[in-house]
Amino acid sequence: MSVADLRSKLPEYAKDLKLNLDSVLSEAGAPGLNLAQISMVALGAAFSARYKPLTEAIAAFAAEHATPEQLTAAKGSAAIMGMNNIYYRFQHLVSHPEYATIPAKLRMNVIGAYKGDAKNDFELVSLAVSAVNGCGMCIDSHDKVLRDGGISVQAIQSAVRIASVIHGIAVVLEQADAAG
Repeated sequence: MSVADLRSKLPEYAKDLKLNLDSVLSEAGAPGLNLAQISMVALGAAFSARYKPLTEAIAAFAAEHATPEQLTAAKGSAAIMGMNNIYYRFQHLVSHPEYATIPAKLRMNVIGAYKGDAKNDFELVSLAVSAVNGCGMCIDSHDKVLRDGGISVQAIQSAVRIASVIHGIAVVLEQADAAG
């Protein structure tokens, strides 16, 4: 399935998602991001949305615009955020202060595996996935790392816009499949 096929499967009530999909997957519609970054963020968001046909379509799109290394980084980010967002959301929401003093003891080596521009790209995906997964602590952390790394607020907002559209499409199409 391609992105065009995906778009055609969206029902009329989700017309805004169709329009937004075309926009956010372009440099004009995602200010501050290049096509490789757009692809990486979309792929990470698709992984976190957990709807296989969407993930496959976005993976095909991403393969046209990002290197295999960038695609691996996007998947690695989605994987580690799948774990971290649960752990740190718990730590943020639980009212007992002792949890904040206990080491996580979770391996997170992939976070330190990237440097320079690759680090910023990884962090953009991590922020987008954290937004989908609703982890405020992780959103704050990745936002700070990105801004400290020279990424503009506009680019960060673009990454979250991509994630929101991808997630919305996953919700609609999964429900459409369930309804038959």
